[in-house]
Amino acid sequence: MLVNNRALLARLKAYDGPPARLMEVCGTHTMAIARYGIQQALPERVELVSGPGCPVCVCEPGVVSVAIKLAGRPGVILATFGDMLSVPAGAGSLSQTRAGGADVRVVYSPAQAVTIAEQTPERPVVFLAVGFETTAPAIASAVKMAKEKRLTNLSFLTSLRTIPPALRALSNDPEIKLSGFLLPGHVSVIIGVKPYQLALSDSGLPAVVAGFTAGDILQAIDRLLTLIHSRSSAVENAYPRAVDFMGNAKAQQLLAEVFVPADISWRGLGVIPRSGLVFTDAYKEFDALGKHSVLVEDELPPTGCRCGDVLAGRIRPTECALFSTACTPQSPVGPCMVSSEGTCSAYYKYGGGQVEK
Repeated sequence: MLVNNRALLARLKAYDGPPARLMEVCGTHTMAIARYGIQQALPERVELVSGPGCPVCVCEPGVVSVAIKLAGRPGVILATFGDMLSVPAGAGSLSQTRAGGADVRVVYSPAQAVTIAEQTPERPVVFLAVGFETTAPAIASAVKMAKEKRLTNLSFLTSLRTIPPALRALSNDPEIKLSGFLLPGHVSVIIGVKPYQLALSDSGLPAVVAGFTAGDILQAIDRLLTLIHSRSSAVENAYPRAVDFMGNAKAQQLLAEVFVPADISWRGLGVIPRSGLVFTDAYKEFDALGKHSVLVEDELPPTGCRCGDVLAGRIRPTECALFSTACTPQSPVGPCMVSSEGTCSAYYKYGGGQVEK
């Protein structure tokens, strides 16, 4: 509750430094900022914009179309996280495919896909593996488990991305004109602080790792504005109870064993070098694209949908002509309205955020 952070709010209100455009790079932060009305509690010279921190949203539609294609094949079981069901693509959506009779199952952990494959050895099982560094270790663990169990009927359709290269791309975009970043707490638990320092070393932009309560976010904003005011490009950690400088070494080792960096396309940002994760040679047998001989093809976004511009921080959801008219959570045109971490979903649910009294 913002009411419990009056002293901090008063200090933020008194901010008299240069105008600041801050990007939060986490879908959970986006939802919290809208829910607590944090933007409305800040002075006009401080603007918060949402970035590509929603893994469902940045997933290219061609990947969803491949998942739909595989789900439609005889005997195939397609396992996926629930947020992916309604993501629209050129081939429709997984929800529509399931309604048409395909065996599409919602799972809450990648390990469940391993269990499904064990229980149905006569059927091909494909897990749609979407996420950032937060979920990638669990996916890597499931892949290792499948190899140890010698499961030949399980494969993974991966769309995994890493945050630091995206920050580098955003910091170099002259159109967005950012002043600093609020860094994601969950991702930072895995990777620590050091990768951000490397990614932003030439940008001149400061960044602060933030937690998820209203107080956490306000404290991170306060620290970020202090860095901006002093013209510092430091990367700091305002979430030390969960994040340390080097991150989770075991999770990092697991990722390095199963995946290697690769160029990958982000919705709204285009191809970002070494920002994706693909299988190492030792685990290529679990790559669904190779196993099922399918390709991810480029697809244009739906007509009028500006989800890509929202993800890049170029516009707010309310600047899209489809927002809350043709595009709603009940009838989404783009993934930003689908995901529980989507910016359009946050704006629709909270009206841009109202200050709590």
